[in-house]
Amino acid sequence: MFITLEGIDGCGKSTQARLLAAALEGAGHTVVTVREPGGIDISEQIRAILLDPANSTMSDTCELLLYAAARAQVVHEVIAPALAAGSVVVCDRFFDSTTAYQGFAGSSTREDVDAANALAVGDFRPDLTFVFDIDPAAAAARRAERAGGPDRMEAKGLAFQERVAEGFRTIAREDPGRVRLVDATQPVDAVFACVLAELAHAGLAIDAASARAALLSVGA
Repeated sequence: MFITLEGIDGCGKSTQARLLAAALEGAGHTVVTVREPGGIDISEQIRAILLDPANSTMSDTCELLLYAAARAQVVHEVIAPALAAGSVVVCDRFFDSTTAYQGFAGSSTREDVDAANALAVGDFRPDLTFVFDIDPAAAAARRAERAGGPDRMEAKGLAFQERVAEGFRTIAREDPGRVRLVDATQPVDAVFACVLAELAHAGLAIDAASARAALLSVGA
């Protein structure tokens, strides 16, 4: 199964990705985890360019194509081989992020975004996608507690994040068979319970002991 986790910056998806991977491994599954952009050397180098605040003059078209390039490499090098080997792939962001950030919130057209995504991933689509929905102002407050300043994407401001959030909600409405919208304002363990319930509904149940162990191992 190919599972992706999505949402605005500060929604808690990275914590949920770690929890999910730990619970799946505890339940006996072979799990490959990856983040977007990044996950491998080439894509991590592209990530550094994309998120560096010094690159404030980057055009929206350049941004779109760099995200697509990073994704194409990680699909080629990690995701496709892992799925072919029968592993469960847990990916922190995938093409829905490009649709929300560069399409709904940026100036790229939906047609250009869809074309870039299609070129980057071919026929690879997530089996299940979780979108962690939270008010952008609350997410900004969470981000403010982190060490270090905002990256280039976070520095685009609250109005940008609001457009991204609405973009993700639209994606969830457009593709309800794949995308599950999760209330991310809840405590971490409650959000994780929602993830596990949806996962079981999709045919990949995780036992309670593995779920508890994951919460302890991640410190949630």
